[in-house]
Amino acid sequence: MNTRVLRFSAHVNGVFLMTLATVMLLPAIVDLSTDARDADAFLASAALTAGIGALLFTAFRKPGFVSIDRRTGYVITVSSWLSVSFFGSLPLVFSSLHPSLADAMFETVSGLTTTGATAFSGLDAMPPGILLWRSLLQWIGGVGIVGMAIAMLPMMRVGGMQLFKLESSDVSGKAFPKVTQLAQAIGTAYVGLTFACTAGLLMTGMNFFDAINHAMTTIATGGFSTRDASVGYYHSVGIEVVLTVFMALSALPLIFYAKLLMRGRQAVLEDEQIAGFLKILAVAILAATAWNVTQGMAPLRALRESAFNVTSILTDTGFSTTDFSRWGSFAVGLFFLLFFIGGCAGSTAGAVKIFRWQILFASARAHLKTALSPSRVVVLKYQDRIVDADTLGAVRNFLFIYLATFVFLSLLVMATGLDFLSSTSAIAQAMANAGPGLGPVVGPASNFGGVPDVAKWLIMAAMILGRLELATVYVVLLPEFWLI
Repeated sequence: MNTRVLRFSAHVNGVFLMTLATVMLLPAIVDLSTDARDADAFLASAALTAGIGALLFTAFRKPGFVSIDRRTGYVITVSSWLSVSFFGSLPLVFSSLHPSLADAMFETVSGLTTTGATAFSGLDAMPPGILLWRSLLQWIGGVGIVGMAIAMLPMMRVGGMQLFKLESSDVSGKAFPKVTQLAQAIGTAYVGLTFACTAGLLMTGMNFFDAINHAMTTIATGGFSTRDASVGYYHSVGIEVVLTVFMALSALPLIFYAKLLMRGRQAVLEDEQIAGFLKILAVAILAATAWNVTQGMAPLRALRESAFNVTSILTDTGFSTTDFSRWGSFAVGLFFLLFFIGGCAGSTAGAVKIFRWQILFASARAHLKTALSPSRVVVLKYQDRIVDADTLGAVRNFLFIYLATFVFLSLLVMATGLDFLSSTSAIAQAMANAGPGLGPVVGPASNFGGVPDVAKWLIMAAMILGRLELATVYVVLLPEFWLI
């Protein structure tokens, strides 16, 4: 491994840590203004994080010229997520909550990966600084994910993401001639959606502190709440409608909103992901509603609860209004399936993502056509672009690695003593960055606080693997990566 790559990666990590330290000042200010008891924890964490960050930045600020090639991208991506996760847990470790390191890291990794699974209880009485920090972790993690998906993953040819290298280049060439303008458009859309969601929650009766926290975690499709009962605490149709709409909007590519302003409805018609996502969402809501009606639930209540909770799981947000794991076997199976679907590439949503399923279904259809007519030549296309063999292979390999990782980690979690449903749903939601699992142990009505520490570390690994598209981490673990 070229030492310049490692030096440059350390330099970049220093920048990230100094940025993280700056963000830590916000909850410190909130705690100081409310006489809460954790301001010192945030200030001490900020000082330590900034000091380490400045040391890395200064010591490696002249690494020589290093192009951001594929290898450098892998090292920066994996190392930065690990370093930010560790230092992001310090305010929780030093806080009055005194959580174990496993719980503090679990909460931080869950926040930064926008998973939303929590090991904490007593949120209703928790200091505001801690609640704000959890939401900020998800909010900065969300925009970091989108930036990585657009800038890093296509270059590294991870799981078919090279398709979106072509797309972003097309956008850059026609609408955003500079990368900075592309980043500005994405940032504007992200902040704009956050403010719009906050306004909607305020208008439907939520107080300002809860509104800004829920808006940040909604747009990040993260799902952290300020209440133990999540959104179910409010018993408000208006709040649920606002959150349902913004969860769905947040699962669309952020660059789509810039296109929408310039091209209008044509932008919607151009993106097969969006149409596919909306169709799956509608079918899943109708299926859950019909099932609940057959189980004796009133139709309007069935539609309300199904629309919110299905949208929350499909978009990998993780809010809940009820314990949907008690809706019966069909509903449990449906929600388990939704863990593997996810939203659109270029959004904050996780899981396998819509475009990969669309390519796989198109490939399967093409295979059946050639089976019927062996001499027939079928050209596989996606969004008017030919899907070459390399891209199709990357998508298939991604799905295989995804399912193999799911099975392997599920078995390891079972070995810690958790039952089958809890283990498999915990890993499925973690890899999808979806939030609650299924069943009484890790379901919507409980949290991960009672899960053994070993299982928590395994679930954290699943969160990071899922968020970094698996191969990004696995490639760095190859001995060849460090020998070449």
